[in-house]
Amino acid sequence: MATAGKVIKCKAAVAWAPRKPLVIEEIEVAPPQANEVRIKIVATSVCRSDLYCLLENLADICYPVVFGHEAAGIVESVGPGVTEFQPGDKVIPIFLSQCRECRFCKSPKTNHCENTSALLIREGMPGPPSRLSCKGKKLMLFGGTSTFSEYTVVNQIAVAKIDPAAPLDKVCLLGCGICTGYGAAVNVANVEPDSTCAVFGLGAVGLAAVMGCKAAGAKRIFAVDINPDKFEKAKVFGATDFVNPNDHSKPISQVLAEMTGGGVDYSLECVGNVEIMRSALESCVVGWGVSVIVGWTELKDLATRPVQLMVGRTWKGCLFGGFKSKDGVTQMVKAYLDKKVMVDEFITHNMTLDQINDAIELMKGGKCIRTVLSVSPK
Repeated sequence: MATAGKVIKCKAAVAWAPRKPLVIEEIEVAPPQANEVRIKIVATSVCRSDLYCLLENLADICYPVVFGHEAAGIVESVGPGVTEFQPGDKVIPIFLSQCRECRFCKSPKTNHCENTSALLIREGMPGPPSRLSCKGKKLMLFGGTSTFSEYTVVNQIAVAKIDPAAPLDKVCLLGCGICTGYGAAVNVANVEPDSTCAVFGLGAVGLAAVMGCKAAGAKRIFAVDINPDKFEKAKVFGATDFVNPNDHSKPISQVLAEMTGGGVDYSLECVGNVEIMRSALESCVVGWGVSVIVGWTELKDLATRPVQLMVGRTWKGCLFGGFKSKDGVTQMVKAYLDKKVMVDEFITHNMTLDQINDAIELMKGGKCIRTVLSVSPK
């Protein structure tokens, strides 16, 4: 491409400070260096993790930063040493790396990678090299991706090549939320046919978890949320029963135990709230119940009484749904094209990058599942 090897000037939504609206700025994106890929972002979406880091987790985070980590785009140019990608490839950048060489990548027991960038860089932490700058200041990379920008530069170990037939304004959602929830059910909980499941929280991750439970053959899937407006959407993805904790005077774990004759086989917490994590665990049946922590938070400690585990329950956590990231994203894009997983149904709004603060307000108010932002023309 004509821009290869040159600095690109483009638009990005820059966070100059926490809890402040993002600002559309002209930024400079330097060419990719060794093992890096410069990507023209076609579509990105606002994930709750972006909001969590901007609005809630405020401890010593370095600013300015470009958020965004759920996106899809086209390779514009590559740096030295890059052989897996070439200009024109359709790709999805991923916050979780897969270098394929470290002990974690070589182990079938985990999807972690020793070379994954920290989600957020704090004062004193070495961060991944950033090729983004604005007004003479280096812009910090968020999750090693920073997709709220028309162009970004990502290490090749955090980029997945996808089928050229994939619509980028749809499959961008596979960069985080859908894989996270779906994989939590099928890869981590290992939901079995004819089992009972409870999914706590019906945002995009929770709905994807519902979809995963259904795909695994669960016979009853309890959708748990304090917003009953989400229940109809959950039904689309396979939920069979609907529970609003505000409708009950008893603890939700007791309610579910009474509805299932002792508790569910599997529960998935998709909110990022430590009290709900405990409730999800205690909603599982004794002896073999499995509860998976899917929602992200770092703000509070997690606690339960030891007997809750001693009676045979298992408490697990997962990141990105247990998928080996590059491989998993490619597989999920194929599954979408083969009509084996839903993606379009998660999209409730379409906007442009210039409207990103409106998209943030929609998510803050619980008025959307996913808003897809058109960033650069295809």
